[in-house]
Amino acid sequence: MDTASHSDDDDAEDWDLIIQPHSSLLSLQLGEVWRYRDLLYLFVRRDIVSFYKQTILGPIWFFIQPLMTTLIYVLVFGQIAGLSTDGLPQILFYLCGITFWNYFSECFNKTATVFRDNAQLFGKVYFPRIITPLSIVISNLFRFAIQFALFILIAGYYYWRGEIQIQPTIALFPLLVTLMATLGLGLGMLFSALTTKYRDMAFLLQFGVQLLMYASPVIYPFSQIPDRLQPLLQWNPLTPIFETARHGFLGAGSFDPLNLAYSTIVSIIVFLASTLIFNRVERTFMDTV
Repeated sequence: MDTASHSDDDDAEDWDLIIQPHSSLLSLQLGEVWRYRDLLYLFVRRDIVSFYKQTILGPIWFFIQPLMTTLIYVLVFGQIAGLSTDGLPQILFYLCGITFWNYFSECFNKTATVFRDNAQLFGKVYFPRIITPLSIVISNLFRFAIQFALFILIAGYYYWRGEIQIQPTIALFPLLVTLMATLGLGLGMLFSALTTKYRDMAFLLQFGVQLLMYASPVIYPFSQIPDRLQPLLQWNPLTPIFETARHGFLGAGSFDPLNLAYSTIVSIIVFLASTLIFNRVERTFMDTV
C-alpha cells in the first residue's frame, strides 16, 4: 500500500508543467505573462504586420488614415458647421483629437472581441489569456507612435510660425497615454467578457463607441459646451485626457488636476473590475462562445 502511494507521488513529480485554476480573480498573471513573453511578442508582431499585409501602400496607411479623417473633419465641422477650435489652426486641432482618440478606440474595439476572435486558438492550446488583450494595446501603441510623430511634425511647423504655445503640462503625456491604454483595455475586457454570453452587446459596441466620441471633446473644445451641460460632460473620464493633451501640446484647452485625478481613479476602477470579470469568464467561456 505504501509502495503504490509512493509510486504515485513520484509520477506526479515528473510533470514539467501543472496548470491550476487562478487563486484570485484579480490576478493579472504577471509571472505567466513574463514566461510567455515570446508569445506576446509574436502576437504584437502579427497584429502590426497583418494591418498592412497585401496592401499597396503598406505602413503608409498609418499616416493616410488620420490625415484623411482630419481633412474631412476640417471640411464638415470646421468649414460647413463652423465649430470653434479655440483659435487653433483647424487641421492641428482635429489631428490632435483624432490621434489620441484613435489609440483609445482601437484598444477598446479590438479588445472587446478578443474572446470571439480567438475562440479557436483558445480551445486548442493553453497560454495566459490576458496576453491577447495586452498584445492589442502594445501593437496599437506602435501605430499611435507613428501617428503621434505626424502630429508632432505638423505641430512643430505651427509652433515655428508662433501660432501655438507649448505648456508645462506636456510632461503629463506619458500619464495620458497610460490612462487611455488602461481605460481602453479595461472597457474592452469588460465588453469581451459580456459578449461571450450576450451576443447583442457586440451590436451595442458598434455605435456605442461612435456615441462616446461625440460625448468627448474630440471634434469640439470643452469651452464651447453650454454651462448647463459641462458638468455632465465632465463625468466622461476621457474629457480631462483630451483637454490636458491640447493644453500641453497646443496651449489651448483647459487643465484641472482634480479632473485628471478623477480620470485616473476611474481608469483604475474599470481596469480592476474588468480584470475580475475577465478572469471569471475565462474559466467557462468555451462553453458559451
